[in-house]
Amino acid sequence: MEIYVYALLLQCFVCSFVPTAIAFSEEPSRSDGFCGRILRAQTQGTRRDGYHEFRLRVEGDPESYQPGSSYRVVLLASSPAYFRGFTLIALKEGREGTAAGHYAGQFQIIEEEDTQFMTNCPPAVTETTPRRRTRIQVLWTAPPAGSGCVILKASIVQKRVIYFQDEGSLTVQLCEKEHVPGEATLPPALECCACGTAKYRLTFFGNWSEKIHPKDFPRRANHWSALIGASHTAGYTPWEYGGYASEGVRQVAELGSPIKMEEEIRQKADEVLTVIKTKAQWPAWQPLNLRAPPSAEFSVDRVRHLMSFLTMLGPSPDWNVGLTKEDLCTPECGWVQRMEAELLPWDAGTDSGVTYESPNKPTVPQERIRPLSRLDHPQSPFYDPLGGAMPSLARVVVERIARKGEQCNTVPDLVDDIVADIGQQEQEKEDDAPETCIYSAWSPWSACSSATCDKGRRMRQRMLKAQLDPTVACPRTQDFQPCMAPGCSLEEPSACMMSEWIGWSACSASCGMGMRSRERYVQQYPEDGALCQLHTEETEKCQVNAECSPSSCIVTEWGEWDPCSSTCGLGMRRRERMVKMPPLDGSMCKAEVLEVDKCMMPDCGAAPCMLSPWSDWGGCSVSCGVGMRTRQRMLKSGPASCSEELEQSDKCMLPECPVDCMVSEWSEWSECNKSCGKGHTLRSRMVKLEPGPGGSACPETVQRKKCKVRKCRAKTKEERGGGGGGGKRRRRGKQGRDAAVEEQPGCRMQPWTGWTGCTKSCGGGIQERFMLVKKKAKVASCKDRKEIRGCNVEPC
Repeated sequence: MEIYVYALLLQCFVCSFVPTAIAFSEEPSRSDGFCGRILRAQTQGTRRDGYHEFRLRVEGDPESYQPGSSYRVVLLASSPAYFRGFTLIALKEGREGTAAGHYAGQFQIIEEEDTQFMTNCPPAVTETTPRRRTRIQVLWTAPPAGSGCVILKASIVQKRVIYFQDEGSLTVQLCEKEHVPGEATLPPALECCACGTAKYRLTFFGNWSEKIHPKDFPRRANHWSALIGASHTAGYTPWEYGGYASEGVRQVAELGSPIKMEEEIRQKADEVLTVIKTKAQWPAWQPLNLRAPPSAEFSVDRVRHLMSFLTMLGPSPDWNVGLTKEDLCTPECGWVQRMEAELLPWDAGTDSGVTYESPNKPTVPQERIRPLSRLDHPQSPFYDPLGGAMPSLARVVVERIARKGEQCNTVPDLVDDIVADIGQQEQEKEDDAPETCIYSAWSPWSACSSATCDKGRRMRQRMLKAQLDPTVACPRTQDFQPCMAPGCSLEEPSACMMSEWIGWSACSASCGMGMRSRERYVQQYPEDGALCQLHTEETEKCQVNAECSPSSCIVTEWGEWDPCSSTCGLGMRRRERMVKMPPLDGSMCKAEVLEVDKCMMPDCGAAPCMLSPWSDWGGCSVSCGVGMRTRQRMLKSGPASCSEELEQSDKCMLPECPVDCMVSEWSEWSECNKSCGKGHTLRSRMVKLEPGPGGSACPETVQRKKCKVRKCRAKTKEERGGGGGGGKRRRRGKQGRDAAVEEQPGCRMQPWTGWTGCTKSCGGGIQERFMLVKKKAKVASCKDRKEIRGCNVEPC
């Protein structure tokens, strides 16, 4: 089957593309269109059978999309493959992407350090910096109704070429889900055309249990927190994917406490119609014949027609389930009859824990709210190396139970709608007040007449505003109800339900005696709004290392062992602990914080060696010049005697090192250049290595000092030239020189040789000359002589 491969003309790769691998389109209108640079270069090739190194996946693998719904889109590389860059686009079926109207839906960034919108093509998502990756994820919001089928296309940059696929593992086709009248429709309309109001019942069915999610399931304290939410306008949203959690959302996500979030919702009174609340569930799951699922009723109207809620699964770092901006207004100007949704977990972005009972680790800076993934972390209870669909943790059912006021839906009512409305009207008629009596709304309930757990009464009132028929009496302006004092209940011994005590805090002292505390929180508040009188904090004395010294440090208990690095045969595992309190004297803590141990898995038999990808090259072993660098990979599974190399070495070249000049040792001082009187003597050294760039210059290579052997004897009159001609004087001068060179009796020397050439053309060199003993000399102690002098001493 033919595969179309598109090359993205990223600036950093243009110069390195192989010319023969790309055939450029010659249609100027297409290349100059919207995002045309992405789709301009094309080439063709043949797809290999079983091509699954790279895969584009919509989580849950849906066959269709719900208009306006959000989906998580993941791009994966199977080990040992990887990609350095990528591009992700969503096109309407049959469109080429050369105009803005060709693109469908909208992407939303989840991981800002890895993904960003492309500068020259805003609908496309690409990498922030080129580096090795095996996975990225984004959110995609489906287009509005009537958009037809959508093609999600991914590209990957592995070396120099970027590949697109029109079919196969890098392309996903989703067609619009057929709309059924009465079902919820997303996205929320800016304006709702429905009339009157509608009343709904929300029922929460939790199915988070050890049977469905067995990995690391917390048996002791698993629960759902109190559910909290609201029906609200389009201008206010308690929480949403891609946004940041408010303080109220954080307290629900981390502590399971709805108090702050309810306060935040009530502060938006103009944009909220109903606050939605249910009780907490301990434990998280029980059969329905033992415990009814929690439910709550709420209302919506034309302005406040959206519904959002959340509840924490505990214990967990900051994990929740819920719905956001669920629209209960239909395009036919009616109200949704029934809506069901499977709830997947999401991360509030405020705590970085990866397991149910991870210690508190605040996320700094705070991250955006995002769905949890099956590929988030190997220690995550939801981890699946194949990236399969996430099993739902809960199901919510929203059913319409009543409508009030005149309705204007364009679709005729069903029989069930009419029956439901009549039932509600009959219930309201239980108030037997005549229609000729017009009352105000009931006042809030008064305080209970009993201050103990004995039964008392509370009262509410309403005012008679008008009596249209004086002959008909208007009864019931007061209403009474049984009650008890705060902390008591008519049905249960205590209306306050408390959580288990949270573990003791660290001792306040690093050595000796200190204090520690523990806390618990209110799971269920009294229905009458009273405060719980039970203690939520305890303190006690504690002692830490009674014989500690200022150099001692306090460490936590060892964490759990990491999974074995091998799935069969011999591998390695590690565990860590943290320093809770460093030594008081400022010294380094000597306690071990990392422990590595061997682990033995079942025999691999004939299983092949499974290796991790090579790590990046390590640093060069030298700071300049030629050195060595290494990289490693790990044996993930296979026999312990695997013959594959796990480490590689390679040369690395850095800028040349500065080379200093190197000289030899000084020679001995030469003999004095005069046989009598004042003269000089020299010594020298040789340049062994000339200086390189940045190195120090060579020092002096010749030194000279004065010398004096003996006084010269006075010349005779004859030697001073007192008689004879010029020829006789020359003969005497020659005889004088010969006498000067024979210092020892019996030594006969040859005349001085000429000076040798200078060893340097500048910067100070030396010259030499020699006087040799005649071969027929009879004195054995006669030696050859050498003289040295400086030359070319001017600087270079």
